Amino acid sequence: MSFTVKAEKRDAFGTNVSRRLRKEGKIPAVLYGEGVATIPLVLAKKDVILVLKSDTGENTIFKVAFDSKTQDAMFKDVQIDSTSDELIHADLILISMDKAIRVNVPVLLQGDSIGVKTEGGFVDFMTREIEVECLPKDIPENIKIDISPLHLHQSLKISDIAVPEGVKMINDPSSVVVVISVPHKEEEVAKPVEEGVVAAEPTEPEVIKKERAEKPEEEEKAEKKEKPEKKEKPEKKEKKEKKE
Repeated sequence: MSFTVKAEKRDAFGTNVSRRLRKEGKIPAVLYGEGVATIPLVLAKKDVILVLKSDTGENTIFKVAFDSKTQDAMFKDVQIDSTSDELIHADLILISMDKAIRVNVPVLLQGDSIGVKTEGGFVDFMTREIEVECLPKDIPENIKIDISPLHLHQSLKISDIAVPEGVKMINDPSSVVVVISVPHKEEEVAKPVEEGVVAAEPTEPEVIKKERAEKPEEEEKAEKKEKPEKKEKPEKKEKKEKKE
């Protein structure tokens, strides 16, 4: 599918201008090209999103039209606002269809690894994009890798990957793309408790229990000591009974 993005040259700059453009459904952009001066542009945000959501994403080659001319281009970079998740700026680069370019292509894993299905491992996806060099017309949508034959501890490197004719990989051939790893010790399931043995909740040492039991008694004694004992009033001497 071919795309054409209509653009206008931009002659006003600054934060306020960019904010006004975004309110109008447009974004500021810059067009680069080898041997060509950079050109500030204004693009319709919906056109940019349409290209980015296509199967080839940022690697999509499209036509950019302004000043009554149309040229081949692709996105070099797009900026997304971190708080609103809105598209706020784009960088475009002019493309010559007969000249090789370098782009990053996503890696697509296929199949279910033996090491995961039957040996308790997990897929450690280490290199998710591969840089390639090719003519614009030969840019692959993705690079597919079959991981189904991989056992535990086995991996695939850049050198193990087959790419379409006319496509050259730039990454270090020894770089690991995917490996079937063993879960970390802390992720392993705890050993089951032996049959007939029920895991009891931790109990307090007998010494602590004894101390707690004795404490109220000691407190009672202390309280008694603190309260002064009432002295008994001396009994009055009984009056002598009748005189003898």
